Amino acid sequence: MRNPYINDDLQALSDHTRRFADKRVAPGFLERDQTRVLDRQLMREMGAMGLIAPELAEAHGGQGLGCLAAGVIHEEIARADLSISYINLLASLNGQILSDHGQPEVASPWLKKLTAGEALLAIALTEPRGGSDAANLRLRVERVSNDYVINGEKTSISAADQADAVVVFGRTGSIDSGAHGVTALLVPTDVPGLTRSRFDCHGQRAIGRGSLFFENVRVPMNHRLGDENKGFVQVMQGFDFSRALIGLQVLAVARVALEETWAYVAQREAFGKPLSAFQGVSHPLADFDTQVVAARLLCLQALWLKDQGLPHTSEAAMCKWWGPKLAYDVVHQCLLMFGHGGYDHGVMEQRLRDVLGFQIGDGTAQIMKTIVARDRAGRQAVPN
Repeated sequence: MRNPYINDDLQALSDHTRRFADKRVAPGFLERDQTRVLDRQLMREMGAMGLIAPELAEAHGGQGLGCLAAGVIHEEIARADLSISYINLLASLNGQILSDHGQPEVASPWLKKLTAGEALLAIALTEPRGGSDAANLRLRVERVSNDYVINGEKTSISAADQADAVVVFGRTGSIDSGAHGVTALLVPTDVPGLTRSRFDCHGQRAIGRGSLFFENVRVPMNHRLGDENKGFVQVMQGFDFSRALIGLQVLAVARVALEETWAYVAQREAFGKPLSAFQGVSHPLADFDTQVVAARLLCLQALWLKDQGLPHTSEAAMCKWWGPKLAYDVVHQCLLMFGHGGYDHGVMEQRLRDVLGFQIGDGTAQIMKTIVARDRAGRQAVPN
């Protein structure tokens, strides 16, 4: 379905990505859920084809294609396997952080490995004390000579045990300083003192989640991202980008579920007629199809605004709360349309488990709605 944000070049890029995803990504969808292993060879193939962080400048290994290009690639990979599309999500989020805030001598080699599919970077914000109140971080970062020394724990981190490096947010200021006492660091995962665990998650099992434990982990000062005590304020701006991508990511899953369900109800018969002839079947699907088209346009608009250098914080927050909830409701409805067949372990059931996680991670719906409210009414009118 064409729309004003997708020109001929972007459509060609989308079609090219879909052919690759159908051939190389989709066939291992169910198997990767069982093995819980991210396919590094597949990741390198994606990098060689320019499918990872194409929005980055050529000097960083990207193609300078813009955020909409990243979006159309993202949704085609997610359509085939949401867990594999985490490669794209983490690369775009961390790639922007490194390119905007990293020291060139440190960031440049990682960016080139990232876009080539030779490295996976995670981002570590959430702690055991909580995730939504991200400014209340307690992981301690202290400056010792020319190094930073890190002590504490991060938890519920996507790709925790598979990442090659992690963007870590830690407290360098006082607790009372809140968001203004947080510093961001790039930490390779092979440093002494860093250990990792893996959770047994409900969905997104190929990418996984886990905890990171820091015991006197040292990184050089040039691994800092942004200014000391300002990492949270500076780096968090990149989340507007990732929130729009997440919206496209989960909506792509909803779209393919709807396509398959429309085809199924049109050929499956009951009482001598196709299931689609019954309004109780076709109207809920039509309702959800309408909402998915609208939500996707919102996500594309947010990326278009970013490409234009225009404010898009509210739009991105809307994408992040609406997209995952809608996608879950859509896939749930599609699963029910398949009857007992949908309840078996299989593609539709796994999709339902995969999209659920995004109602929790990367910002809850409540936090996203607060962001929208603050943008509309002003922060003083919505203090908490």
